[in-house]
Amino acid sequence: MHRSGHHPDPFSISAALKACARIPSRRSASAIHAHVFKYGHHSHLYPQTALLDLYSKLDGLESARKLFDEMPQRNVVSWNTMLSSYLRAGELESARRVFDEMPVKDVVSWNSLVSGYAKAGLIDQSLDLFQRMPERNSASWNGIISAYVDIGDMGMARKVFNEMPVRSSVSWITMISGYSQSGDVVLARELFDKMEERDVFAWNAMIACYVQNGCPRDAIGLFNRMNKPETNVIPDEMTFSSAISACAQLSEMRFGLWIESHMACVGVEMDDHLGTALIDLYSKCGGVEKAFELFNGLRKRDLVSYSAMILGCGINGRATDAMDLFDEMLHENIVPNSVTFVGLLAAFKHAGLLQEARRCFDTMWSEHKVKPSVDHYAIMVDLLGRSGSVEEAYRLIKEMPMKPHVGVWGALLQACRLHGNVELGEIAARSCFELEPESSGYYILLAHIYAEAGEWEKAKRLRMAMADKKGFICKVPGCSWV
Repeated sequence: MHRSGHHPDPFSISAALKACARIPSRRSASAIHAHVFKYGHHSHLYPQTALLDLYSKLDGLESARKLFDEMPQRNVVSWNTMLSSYLRAGELESARRVFDEMPVKDVVSWNSLVSGYAKAGLIDQSLDLFQRMPERNSASWNGIISAYVDIGDMGMARKVFNEMPVRSSVSWITMISGYSQSGDVVLARELFDKMEERDVFAWNAMIACYVQNGCPRDAIGLFNRMNKPETNVIPDEMTFSSAISACAQLSEMRFGLWIESHMACVGVEMDDHLGTALIDLYSKCGGVEKAFELFNGLRKRDLVSYSAMILGCGINGRATDAMDLFDEMLHENIVPNSVTFVGLLAAFKHAGLLQEARRCFDTMWSEHKVKPSVDHYAIMVDLLGRSGSVEEAYRLIKEMPMKPHVGVWGALLQACRLHGNVELGEIAARSCFELEPESSGYYILLAHIYAEAGEWEKAKRLRMAMADKKGFICKVPGCSWV
């Protein structure tokens, strides 16, 4: 525009400043700010408001507030920009003061503060403001629903959802995602089926719900239904990512490869997100070399891709590769998370590297500030038990800050079977019976422990107890993964 000889007006300058805020680019911002003065637009409302938003994002609240106080005139957009600046910085008290001082409040002003209180976990204040709103739009209702979803109160979220005069696609998807987070797949699907019109985001939310809650076959079934012509919906990157993850959970390589080829048919290009999903698929199907090939071809390796590759090495017994990848991600200043350590500990477990696993487990919190979860404890109990340190494995369970799940006790019970520890086997079995009373596997394991220790009377009594509970105890059919 400058090269053509035209002078920018306040509106074009405002648009350029918004671009600087989004990039962000301080150098360009300073140059354009100079042009505001050069062309005499320093008192115009639009560039001033754009500068206010820009400096709140680049320099923080102090610069933004100084500019706001010096503005010769303000409109509701200026006030909302200052309000958003405080909310973005987490300054709720200051945000409330700005809100109370506003000469005119629009629905954006109310929505911003309602959302700010909700994100801070202050649901009562958020609801109070919501109820006092003189007018509400779809974003107002969705904001309060999201607030309840975030704190896990799906009962209240559903109540607000049912009271909505008009529901947008975002309203339905927020509820489906909320049920997904709470593990209620049935209610999520019930809502999905009630939707009159479903866009790609609604399909993605429901497919992701199945994947995140361990229902991969349902996810693939819904993916196939989505691909039928009558739905008039074309899958996107997120659809394929979820479908590939479902295949990874099933170790279903053949269908996963079909999905990979189908991506090209609908014009979806391979990006790093999809590449990471395929890394997970190939790893879980034993194709570690192909996974490494994809990993090395990623444009940018992030925490998710490193964690997927480390886990892939872990479950395929490639402990050295897993450790090298872990060192590499630390060198790249990528902070590991809980999933990263699951993969690393799994690698040590498969390779039988007890001392390395101990060191990794001990440094999770002390060095990397990652609190061990029940899954990390389960891997350690399994490794300690397999290596013969059954007593240490039991002590670790007793030290757990959370309640052990059946996988933890099952690992100890299996270790007791391997090493003939009857006393701890009984303790582990009792816990398994309480957590999964209908499963026969734990009864059979304890019966084997008794039999191998020569305690035939106890083994006999246990089998009689199983016979008495016939109909309540089920045996999971054996299967072989090839």
